[in-house]
Amino acid sequence: MDPAAVRETGRVPHGGDSDPSVLDFSANVNPRRPDGVGAVYRDALDAATRYPDDEYPAFRRAAADYVGCEADHVVPTAGGLAAIRLAIEVTVAPGEDVLLPAPSFGEYAREVRLQGGEPRFRPHDELFAADPEGYALAIVCTPNNPTGDAVAPDALAAFARRCADAGTTLLVDEAFLGYTNVPSAATLDLEHVVAARSLTKLFGLPGLRAGFAVATGDLGAALQTARPAWSLGTPAARVGAHCLRDDAFVRESRERVRDERTRLRDALADAGFTVAPSDAPFLLLECVDRDPNAVLADARREGIAIRDARTFRGLENHLRVAVKDRAANDRLLEALT
Repeated sequence: MDPAAVRETGRVPHGGDSDPSVLDFSANVNPRRPDGVGAVYRDALDAATRYPDDEYPAFRRAAADYVGCEADHVVPTAGGLAAIRLAIEVTVAPGEDVLLPAPSFGEYAREVRLQGGEPRFRPHDELFAADPEGYALAIVCTPNNPTGDAVAPDALAAFARRCADAGTTLLVDEAFLGYTNVPSAATLDLEHVVAARSLTKLFGLPGLRAGFAVATGDLGAALQTARPAWSLGTPAARVGAHCLRDDAFVRESRERVRDERTRLRDALADAGFTVAPSDAPFLLLECVDRDPNAVLADARREGIAIRDARTFRGLENHLRVAVKDRAANDRLLEALT
């Protein structure tokens, strides 16, 4: 990490409201979690009096089965963002350029700058048209945050091959991919590709801080070497493995979000918002004839927090709302329509 960049780089705004009395639509977190999580967590506390096994065999096997890769390609991390930071740390040197989508997750540019690198932005839906030559790293977010669109697997594979020809590492952020049936970039099994995964969103456990990266070859070895020792606490590792093996929960969550997303999209479009197509557990709203500040304030008066998406690069009158369960979504519609 570049010391000068650390002094000059600020924090990034995110969703998430700390007031437990507020119905939080600003963070894209599943309102449900798998059965049995509490019992697994309590049992893990008894084992937390010892350091965890730094190899994390059970967690790595569960993660590998979940995305379709080999267990020794899994790198345990304290959340998806830790996987993203780790990948940037081992691939970006001071002064190097990194190809980034915009609008997209603000932490990419921050992490690049912390390493002394230089973010170079392209429209997220035109990223694959860019020439990866000359970039140390390219980052793809699928489904993209905040727009919600997932990239086609064939297009991603073709771009990955172009990155390989250019000597550019490709980082694919799959934080929300579990809500789709799209295969992970981990299945490409290419030595210059890193897939980053979070357990926060799909399994409704943002405070647990569990995630992982997947990479092979020299890049995978570099990630394994550079990751901190004991990068997952025992409760996070055991609960994470338990969640990753709950196929029924994953299927139910995908179906519920798909159905509720359609219902929300239609109702919000009828209420005068322009709603972007989405494969994710959130919707991006453009306030065409409404004042975004007024919409935020009206929702807050109803005890609801929604995301001001104007903090994303290039968005000027946009808001983002999560997709929750039917009862919560009804409250959102009452507040916004």
